[in-house]
Amino acid sequence: MVKAYLRYEPSAAFGVISGAANVVYDNCGRSLITGALESALVWNVKQGSQTKALTPEAAAASSGAAPRAAPEVTQLARAPTGNLLAAGYSDGSIRFWDLASGDCTVTLAGHKGAVTALRFGRSGALLASGSNDTDAVLWDVAGEAGIVRLRGHKGAITDVVILESVGKLITSGKDGAVRAWDLTTQHCCQIVGGVKGEVWSLDADPSERRLVTAASDLRLRVYEIQRERPGAGGGGGEEEEEGEGEEGGADGPRRSARAASHDVLRPMGSVQRQAQERAVRVRYDGAGAVLGVLCAGKSLELFSVRSEEEARKKMKRRRKRRAEKAAQKAAKAGGDAAGAAARRRAGEDEGDEDGGGEEGAGAEVLQAGDELAALLMVTSKHKIRSFAFAPADVRRKGCVAQVALGLADNSVEIVDAKPDGFELRARIDQAGHRSAVRALALASDDSSLLSASAEGAKLWAPGSGACVGTMEGGYGLCAVFAPGNRHAVVGTKEGTLEVFDIGARERIHVEPAHSGAVWSLALLPDKSGFVSGAADKTVKFWTWAAVEAGGGGGGGADGKKKKKAGGGDGPEAGEPAVRGGARRLGVALTRQLEMAEDVLCVRASPDGRLLAVSLLDSTIKVYYLDSLKFFLSLYGHKLPVLSMDISSDSTLLVSGSADKNIKVWGLDFGDCHRSLFAHQDAVTAVAFVRDTHYAFSAGRDKAVKYWDLDRFEMLLELPGHQGEVFALAVSAYGDFLVSAGADRGLRRWERTQEPFFVEEEKERRLESLFEADLEQQQAAAEREAAEGAAAGADGAGGAALPAGRRTLESAGAADAIVDALDVAANEERKEEEHRAALAAARASGGPAAAAAVRRPPANPLMLGLAPGAYVLRSVAGVRAGDLEQALLLLPFADALRLLRYISGWLRQGAQVELCCRAAVLLLRLHHAQLVATPSARGALVKLQRRLRAAAQGLKDTLGFNVAALRHLRRAAGEAAGVDEAAGVAEARRRLLGGAA
Repeated sequence: MVKAYLRYEPSAAFGVISGAANVVYDNCGRSLITGALESALVWNVKQGSQTKALTPEAAAASSGAAPRAAPEVTQLARAPTGNLLAAGYSDGSIRFWDLASGDCTVTLAGHKGAVTALRFGRSGALLASGSNDTDAVLWDVAGEAGIVRLRGHKGAITDVVILESVGKLITSGKDGAVRAWDLTTQHCCQIVGGVKGEVWSLDADPSERRLVTAASDLRLRVYEIQRERPGAGGGGGEEEEEGEGEEGGADGPRRSARAASHDVLRPMGSVQRQAQERAVRVRYDGAGAVLGVLCAGKSLELFSVRSEEEARKKMKRRRKRRAEKAAQKAAKAGGDAAGAAARRRAGEDEGDEDGGGEEGAGAEVLQAGDELAALLMVTSKHKIRSFAFAPADVRRKGCVAQVALGLADNSVEIVDAKPDGFELRARIDQAGHRSAVRALALASDDSSLLSASAEGAKLWAPGSGACVGTMEGGYGLCAVFAPGNRHAVVGTKEGTLEVFDIGARERIHVEPAHSGAVWSLALLPDKSGFVSGAADKTVKFWTWAAVEAGGGGGGGADGKKKKKAGGGDGPEAGEPAVRGGARRLGVALTRQLEMAEDVLCVRASPDGRLLAVSLLDSTIKVYYLDSLKFFLSLYGHKLPVLSMDISSDSTLLVSGSADKNIKVWGLDFGDCHRSLFAHQDAVTAVAFVRDTHYAFSAGRDKAVKYWDLDRFEMLLELPGHQGEVFALAVSAYGDFLVSAGADRGLRRWERTQEPFFVEEEKERRLESLFEADLEQQQAAAEREAAEGAAAGADGAGGAALPAGRRTLESAGAADAIVDALDVAANEERKEEEHRAALAAARASGGPAAAAAVRRPPANPLMLGLAPGAYVLRSVAGVRAGDLEQALLLLPFADALRLLRYISGWLRQGAQVELCCRAAVLLLRLHHAQLVATPSARGALVKLQRRLRAAAQGLKDTLGFNVAALRHLRRAAGEAAGVDEAAGVAEARRRLLGGAA
């Protein structure tokens, strides 16, 4: 009989505050959004509490595919208006979230690598994304679909910005190039090079007049965004470019001017930064008055942006100083006559107003140093990963900016930047560890969860994932709860044993137990104490004892005497303890076992008979627990055993080693029942489920696995961690387990009532491997074809390709459309046969014979719909982002049938927008075959006539509605006594004044 097991599925992930993604504010500035593993967390800035967790739903296990690790959030971008948030993930997908409801509204698949850049346009209608796959994709936010894929960079794209005022997209990459793409013609119109190394970030000011880039060097490069051709009007466009092309001989200036007439970015020079690390991110604040430059370290540079009037004054002073220096140099070199002429020229330059003369304007323009001035250096104790400017509405009086800093230690700082310095306003750090979680311990009743890391221990509610306490301490490596669950013991890297009071959330006793790191703790079965194993080659037995509050062992929490909880001084040395709090729980050494090597793990059998000790020499020694006499030595692992556990019936011991294997041993005779290759890297933790021979293992390969050690089979793989897994804790009844590791996150896996079979899981894993291999082969083939096409067309300018990416969902959508077409064709054939039989019966036997002809039974798959309506339902059910790829997978015969249906839908006026989009896509994809197919001519003629009429009717309806809304707004303004034109002018004046 085939055995069934119950499935474990992820139920919660907690402990991470800020991950790899950048931090962003919402539109009102009251909330801050951070990326935490696969979730985007919304924090209340004032209270420092989490209000929402935007987590994508996990794929159902019944979908037929093996579960995959949830993708990590890598980029966040907020729409300029509304509550829309875009999140880019490590698998290349992009999801739109509604911040008000917390729902995921759209999922877009377009990249084959992690999303590295994400930016909305000024209006919020367009979204640009860049990825490690070197492609940039432009998305239609309202249409929920991709517009175009832009390929041209030779390295990963680092940043993108949309310039809607000039219809351009600017991208930067690790290939050292900055590319400008024309969104109308969808081609690269300018390549800005000349940078040694990678270009890491870029940004445009809110008015889209300036663009700033940051590269590997210590300079910020500033560009003027050209709104019209330089020379089409206004002073000195082509003359300025002629000075740059003098190297090319007599025709050089003319060629340079012609090339510059299509340029979007005109260099304005560079500004030297103060920090010595490279810049990784540049951003303007909402008003464009402050520019932030994040360094690859612990500092954030702030630059003030001068207004145009101030910048011109700065330029005039610079010209004057330069003229004076030239006059002094000429006076020294050529005498008084040259000096007088130089002073005369300086006076003429000084007399020009705003550089107004044509000659002056042609010779002198604003430079980067005229507009940017160093303002402030914001530093932190930890590395800064990202930053975000708060809206001006929440900024305090006297502050130039409020900045949120996402730190590498899993925390967020809110800083108020002032002209003379900065001060910390708030810090969000209580809900997570600052470093990797090295140990976990569950209370015997599963009511509390303790986690230990380098800075101490934290207490969690395992059901909700809420952090209920933080306790400072040493570098914790192992932990256990004391009987009664009111205290816990943590073994540290310093060799001490720290006793924590769970109710008071404080450390009450420190015992200097070992001279090396304490690697393992194990409770004794009779609950009288515990065993510790350490790097000083000793195994020590400890019993619970009452010690003086502030004395005993290491002298209390910090080696100093503490005061009683109720106030007053503690007892002096030698005085009897005062009842009611003077004595606290501590530990006392009872026995000690010397070993030949460092002790890595100790475990006591539940029956109280044996003690297992793993050593650095890759062996496991088994002793009798009562007499400490040697019993067995377990050989077999090639590298040290990092973790062990003994089953509840004390018959099996499972060991996990650095050699990537787990071994199952019998404790009767010490025989190895089976050796299993478990993980792709070292096995760091193993744990039995109580009263069973099922076990969990975790490793440095980021995986958690579920095993049946009676049949020696892997049951489930539980992916999800983004880093090495160091610790496991299984509940008392096996209904859930908690894992933690280097990603600082704690994950809760819950046992469900859904059964599964091992053979089915094996098939799913094989199918997933096969599909992953197919996806890699397909991606490589598509890239080679695209690179060949781009090189053949314009190798330097790049190429424009379809925006979508072929996924399992798009392939399934194509199959659904083909099935719907087949079902509809079969139904139409039956209808035609019925009509033919009816006509023949009427011709031969009259109405009586025709009445005897029965109508064919309705197809239940069509749900009572007509064939055309059924096909339309199938096409409309395809996600907008997958429609292009689904139609691309259709064979030509099915595409022609679909075009005939589209003509009928347009005649009925159903789903006009969808019909127009599908028709345009099919015509573009199958243009050559359609032209060469005579039978398609009739359908194309009908489609051309109906398509234009339907699109024009939809356009007229939309225009009529917009005009009606404008009329209503104007009427409402007149009724309220408001002059609309004056109101618009006043708003524009305030906006420009605030930006200046």
